[in-house]
Amino acid sequence: MGNAFGLNPGSYVIRILLLFLILAVSAAVCISIGTTSISIHEILAVFTGNPQNELTKQIIIDIRLPRILLAIAVGGGLSAAGAVFQAILKNPLAEPYILGISSGGAFGAVLSFMLGVSFVGTQVFSFAGSLAVIFLVFMLGRRFGGIEPNILLLSGVMVGAFFSAFILLMMSFADSSFRTAIFWLIGNLSLADKDVVGYILASSFLVSVILSFDGYKFNLITMGDESASNLGLNVNRFKIKSYVLASLLVGVVVSVSGIIGFVGLLVPHICRMIFGADNRIVIPAAFMLGGAFLILSDTIARSIIPPSELPVGAITAILGAPVFIYLLRKQFKKEYF
Repeated sequence: MGNAFGLNPGSYVIRILLLFLILAVSAAVCISIGTTSISIHEILAVFTGNPQNELTKQIIIDIRLPRILLAIAVGGGLSAAGAVFQAILKNPLAEPYILGISSGGAFGAVLSFMLGVSFVGTQVFSFAGSLAVIFLVFMLGRRFGGIEPNILLLSGVMVGAFFSAFILLMMSFADSSFRTAIFWLIGNLSLADKDVVGYILASSFLVSVILSFDGYKFNLITMGDESASNLGLNVNRFKIKSYVLASLLVGVVVSVSGIIGFVGLLVPHICRMIFGADNRIVIPAAFMLGGAFLILSDTIARSIIPPSELPVGAITAILGAPVFIYLLRKQFKKEYF
């Protein structure tokens, strides 16, 4: 069972190290880019405890590093969750937005803006909205005690559309909170409080690690539910557990970033094209490449028209949509085009 997909321990470790190196290099390069350019030498001086000046240290430690860590948490979490949804639902288009979880989180956030609560309150409202959608979609998508993929997807689309309609309704009554709500709906990392970055990153990393350890079980599911059951896997219980964990992960990251599209859809596809269908490597690869992708996207968003910045969700859509269409045409050209 362990080598059914042709992955040996040595190869696995090498791939994980290479992926981590890509993530680390992306972070190191992007932390130097901004309205104030900072050299790699200055960055190293800050992290070794010998900063050349306090302003450089403050820019790195208080502004850029928390944002980069948040990008890793959000991009990695959305990508890992997307890979899991695609595996358990056996649908390449399954991702957090399609399942309505992002819309539920956005609904809670917009409601909090209208009520004028603090950022922590916005997180609570957003996470509560995500939980409401998770529960509704799960209840609607159950059949004979287990998850029915097609019903779950359709339920997610309908519930997401329902919450999106309420968001538009609230937006029509919004005043001073309108701009903040727009940035949240498009996706933005600048709204987050740097004090929350630590537990968001820890939560995203921990859940992604748990899901990665179950990679071989996702491989069994790709062989068919009946085959997986014959090999000793309780398919219904495992799908429910995976759906809940991935959904909670999405709820946590959406509560600080808003709706950032295409990350959870595009990155798992790229990982499968590079590494194949083995979920033991696809899920951790999605976390690290998703983090790197969002770091780069956010760097573009905050650097393209300084001192202003664009919502990172707009950048991921601009970059992600054509790339995804290209990959789709390349992979399924014979079948669909």
